[in-house]
This record gives sequence, structure tokens and C-alpha cells, in this order.
Amino acid sequence: MHWYNVVALLLTVSALFSFLNYKFFKLPKTVGMVLISLVSVFGLFGLRSLGFDMITPATTAVQSINFSEALLQGVLCFLLFAGALHIDMSEFLEQKWSIGVLASLGVIVSAFVIGTGIYFIFPLVGFSLPFLLCLLFGTLISPTDPIATLALLKTSRVPQGIRMKIAGEALFNDGTGVVFFIVVLTLLAGEVAVSPANVTMLFIREAFGGVLYGLAIGYGVYELIRRVDDYCVEILLSLALVSGGYVLASFIHVSGPLAIVVAGLFIGNYGRKYGMSEVTRHHLDTFWKVIDDVLNVLLFVLVGFEALLINVKWEYALAGLLVTPVVLVGRLISVYVSAQISRPLKKFSAHAITLLTWGGLRGGVSFALALALPPGESRDALILITYMVVIFSILVQGLTLGKLVERIETQHTPAVRA
Repeated sequence: MHWYNVVALLLTVSALFSFLNYKFFKLPKTVGMVLISLVSVFGLFGLRSLGFDMITPATTAVQSINFSEALLQGVLCFLLFAGALHIDMSEFLEQKWSIGVLASLGVIVSAFVIGTGIYFIFPLVGFSLPFLLCLLFGTLISPTDPIATLALLKTSRVPQGIRMKIAGEALFNDGTGVVFFIVVLTLLAGEVAVSPANVTMLFIREAFGGVLYGLAIGYGVYELIRRVDDYCVEILLSLALVSGGYVLASFIHVSGPLAIVVAGLFIGNYGRKYGMSEVTRHHLDTFWKVIDDVLNVLLFVLVGFEALLINVKWEYALAGLLVTPVVLVGRLISVYVSAQISRPLKKFSAHAITLLTWGGLRGGVSFALALALPPGESRDALILITYMVVIFSILVQGLTLGKLVERIETQHTPAVRA
């Protein structure tokens, strides 16, 4: 199927699903798009049982889209920039230590807890994996998804201090999570010797290099923006910053996600304030809000329809059911450890730990990383398990976070601010 036909079909289906959700279901967009897509997939199987085979053309259309490449090399950079653009730097700096610990040490702790847990769980359902491969799964499933998380926060009543922790962590631990994934994948492939020095150098190059590179390109585009007063030119410069900056990051081997988040924070807080007129700010904000909303809808419709390509085996599905609570336990332990380390600088309330644990959604980024796993017998198993965790996270955690906030507010109003 020609790529234009696939994009046209995806846009048409996404627009229809978005209308149905807005008009009838009134669910958060992320949850609504995934749920309607999954129901549609089951509907296609139902039609096939009645003699109308729509599964084959639908599967062909989904197969023609490389989800992992489309997200990690295309959509992700635009959504990260759109999310970072409206983060208030003063609020972010107030929570910087908490966010920094959650987005770095928290990911490492979670990855090791989950990796160790599934290493012992998998033999119970009939297959086993090397520990390093289990750890690789831990690195891809540990980061909270910025796309799903930021979309959900728009419709929830999470207190501002906790909201900033969740949003800031999601933006940054996506970048650090991808870095850890690359590090473990490199070690698994045997490209470098497994040693603390090699791992440290890989992390420094990717993570710290990405932050410095993000500051450099953000400042460079800011200098260009403040020299013109034409919103079309300035929006085009922001697009060049995101797309060109992300591509160049891969060539110089630094973290593209971290670079774009840092550049987005710089443009959002300094470029908008000191380099743009009120008219430009209005048009820039509107443009990136539309980009954010449209790409979110497209992405999560596609996440739902990826179910057509999943190789389902009962032992893999059983493993997925067992792994899902392990992922939540890993998240809880990582948040608790991060809270204890951050305590001298920024105290976490008990309810902040609860909301950070339940509000840390997994999404398309984890699934895209799973699809990027090296070929092998374990790949199908880890893809299905990742998909089950992602669907649980979006549908169950996404649908119940608001109710959890309301319950905590009712019982302990003063305690949820921290």
C-alpha cells in the first residue's frame, strides 16, 4: 500500500475516532483513542467470523508503518518539544532535584527491580531469558511515557507540585531511559566490554552530551528568533530546531530526546519571553498545540491497531499478566528510593509517592523500544508483554488516576500538595 494512502487512512480513522470520543465517550484523548482502536480491532475479527474479511487489508496497512521508526525517529521529537515548550522554568527549578533523581536513579532502580523480577518469573511460565535481556526489558518499560502522561495531566486535577514532578520526570526520563536502553543493548550485542568505565562513558556521551547539545541549539535558534518579527519565520525556525536538531543528534551520538527537551525548555522560557512579540507567541503556542493534539491522536490510534500485529501465545500472555504487577512494584520502589534520596532537599508526601507511582504511565515509547529489540525467539514474547503493560497503564491507570486524586483530596486535602 502506498505511503500516502496509509497516511490518509490513518488521518481519516483518527479524525472519526476523535469525533466519537468527543461527542459520546468523553474520555481523555489518550485513553479514548486506544480504547476505541482496540474495540475496532475486535470488531474486525467479529466481521471476519461473519464472512467479511477486513483484517487482511487493515493488517497490511498497519504493517506498512514502521511504528518504532515513526515514533523514535519522527513523532517523538515534536511531541517532546511541544510538551517542554509550556513547562514553567521557575516551577521546574523548584522541583529540579526531585525530577533529576526520579529521571535518573529512579529509572535505574526500576530497571533492575523489574529485570530481576522477570528473570525469576519467566521460568514459571515455561521459558527463560538471560539476565541482561531481562534488564533490557527493564530499561524499556521503566521510563514513564511523556506523550501519554502529559496528555492525561491536561484533564486531571493532580496538585501542581506533584503535576510538575510527574511532567518533568516524564520529559527527562524518556531521554535517560532511551540512553540506558542503548547502553544495555550495546552491552548485549557485545560491541563493548561490560565494565563500569565503558557504561559510564556511554551514559556521559549520550545524556550529558544531549543536554549540552540541546542548550547549544536552543540558544542558537533563540539568537535567530530575536532578530526577526515574523511569526511564520519564527515557527519555521522552531520546526527546524526540532527536526534538524534531532537528526543531527543521532549523527553526533548524543541523546536526541534530552536535547529536544532542553531546547524546548530554553525556547519556551527565554525565547518566548525575550525574543518574540505577543502576536508571535500566540501563533507559536497555537501551532504547537495543534501539532501536539494531532500527533497524540494519530499515535494512540496506531498503538491500538498495532494489536493486529502482535504474536499472541498463551505462555507470553500469562507472563504479561504476571509482569504487569512487577512493573508497578518496580515503579513504587523507584519512587520511594528517589523520595528518600531527595528528602534533604525536597520532601515527598506519602500521597505524592502514591500519585507518582500510579500516574507514571507507560506508552508508545516503551512499545517502540520493544519493537527495536534484536531478532530472536524472545522478541515476540517481550513485544506482547510490553504491549500488555502499556495497554494496562493507559486504560486502567489512565482512567482511574482522576478518581484516585479525588479520593485523596477528600480524605487528606493538605497532604497532597507536596
